[in-house]
Amino acid sequence: MTKKPHNVPSVIRTFSRAFANYKPPEALTVSQWAEKYRVLSRESSAEAGRWRNERTPYMVEIMDAFTDPKVEKISVVASSQVGKTEIQLNIAAFIIDQDPSSILYIQPSIEEAKKFSRLRIAPMIRDCKKISGKVTESKARENGNTVLQKSFPGGMLTIIGSNSASALASTPVKYVLGDERDRWALSAGNEGDPWKLAEARTTTFFNHKMVDVSTPTIKGASAIETSFLEGTQETWQQACPCCDVFHEIDFDDIHFQFDTIQQGREKDYLVKDIYWVCPDCGYMATEQEMRKQPSKWVAAYPEAIAHGHRSFWLKGFSSPWQPWEKIIYAFLRARKDPQRLKVVYNTMLGKLWEDRGDLEDEDTMLSRRELYGTRADGSPIELPDGVLVLTCGVDTQDDRLEYEVVGHGYYGETWGIKKGMIVGDPHDREVWERLDGVIDKTYSFVDPKRGLKISMTFVDSGGHKTQDVYRECAKRIYKRVFAIKGYGGDGIPYTKPPSKVKIVVNGKAVGFAWLYAIGVDAGKTDIMSNLKVQEPGAKFCHFPKESERGYDSLYFSGLLSEKLVMKTEKGRIRWAWVKLLGHERNEALDCRNYALAAFRVLDPDLDAVAERLRGTPKEQQPTKPKRNRVRKNRAMEEGW
Repeated sequence: MTKKPHNVPSVIRTFSRAFANYKPPEALTVSQWAEKYRVLSRESSAEAGRWRNERTPYMVEIMDAFTDPKVEKISVVASSQVGKTEIQLNIAAFIIDQDPSSILYIQPSIEEAKKFSRLRIAPMIRDCKKISGKVTESKARENGNTVLQKSFPGGMLTIIGSNSASALASTPVKYVLGDERDRWALSAGNEGDPWKLAEARTTTFFNHKMVDVSTPTIKGASAIETSFLEGTQETWQQACPCCDVFHEIDFDDIHFQFDTIQQGREKDYLVKDIYWVCPDCGYMATEQEMRKQPSKWVAAYPEAIAHGHRSFWLKGFSSPWQPWEKIIYAFLRARKDPQRLKVVYNTMLGKLWEDRGDLEDEDTMLSRRELYGTRADGSPIELPDGVLVLTCGVDTQDDRLEYEVVGHGYYGETWGIKKGMIVGDPHDREVWERLDGVIDKTYSFVDPKRGLKISMTFVDSGGHKTQDVYRECAKRIYKRVFAIKGYGGDGIPYTKPPSKVKIVVNGKAVGFAWLYAIGVDAGKTDIMSNLKVQEPGAKFCHFPKESERGYDSLYFSGLLSEKLVMKTEKGRIRWAWVKLLGHERNEALDCRNYALAAFRVLDPDLDAVAERLRGTPKEQQPTKPKRNRVRKNRAMEEGW
């Protein structure tokens, strides 16, 4: 049976009609796609609605670098509130619609990945109609869509945490997006740098691309800084209204005046007369003038495009949502507190933090000592005004106890009161009786009738004298003397509730003591930060000048005996405090650490203490310990 031949003209007409309705894919850049299709969600944007490139012109070239075939990597360093995360969201949406492929989106941790998916990815898919029909939301796992995985025709978006080694080393991907890279884990489990692991997953794609963005952190320890320096090193610059030379608007070139307003113990500031001063001609331009000036990206190392890496750095003064006055005000509020100032530098100024006002050596600290004053009869004042609470930190060695009594005031201001040493074996009762002399003493103000006793004492139980410390601290629990054990490492809280430990004598348990676990690394970070504060007030550390108080060069050598360094152990990278060369003893640092931890646990009501010191009604005086409690402790002591 012969087949009926095709009607050729009919076939041609059919295909002609089909192709007449065919529309080829739009040849759009990311910024063009965003302008046409992206909708900002109300959950994450103060300006919800259609995306407008004119609102953030600095984003256009960054986004369009993604569709440049010469570019393989894009690195973006930026302050907060400039829209850096929106760059990656626009890229992800563009891929889903225009180039369906596998995408790996890396957040600092798995918890943040889940939060990011719920609060940023899901609303974007919902509100952006161009992709909402391609990524169907469902609770059913079988369709490939979960909180951390979004399937679409031709690809999948996988959102993971930087500490997930298995997720970083699994299937190949064409595109990698890394958010807040400076907050990533230093190592994904035991596998090493998460960025390198992600990069290895792209090698099977000749046209792969990687984008990492982050707020900067610490100079010399910032992953995004390293990435920026490997690229074209482009900065967003604006033309001077006078000489037309382009410059980056940097905080160092901002001049301003301010009034200080005293509100009780707090200071507030009124910022005025803000100008940007041109480094070339000295012209003083207002914020309004500079926002109208021509702007462009200027590369310091354009040669990096040869290996496909463009990098961009955007500082806070370019943000349309962040007035200059707000940035300067935040700086003034934080300038006396290094920890708060670091946050302002990173998040608002978009600058790396460098240790400023570093204390070079013990001689620098010796020169900062001060006289707390003397009374009319020539006797020294032990407690200067401002001290409200005393705590004591004790370091235990095989042949001695070293201690420091520290005074605490408002807003973290501290005063060194007494640093001393009690020589003798901590196994001997006589050594602890001499410590009682320190703990039981009433330290006096300028009025010798007014004074304070130590409110809480923390004693190190590490080393070879653990049971001796447990035993002696249990005897003195009514004096708030507690054993502590220090633990180093990232993420260990400074203090947490105590636990019970057994007191063992001759192999038998005879009682128990309370033991506090102390995150010593967190404490050391606070101490070193506070030592950098240069003016009396919040966080400032005072030290007395009288030689008998013990604050000599040996004390400061011990206090400044350690620094924070990055270490690699068994393939894992971590931060650790290590001793400096020439600083063999660190007992002074440990004592200060324990005394600050005791204050943190005590958590006193400083306003109430101040009221009592000014003269408290009789009914507000602290009650004495109950007699039966004292008897119990004495009975326990005699039993031991």
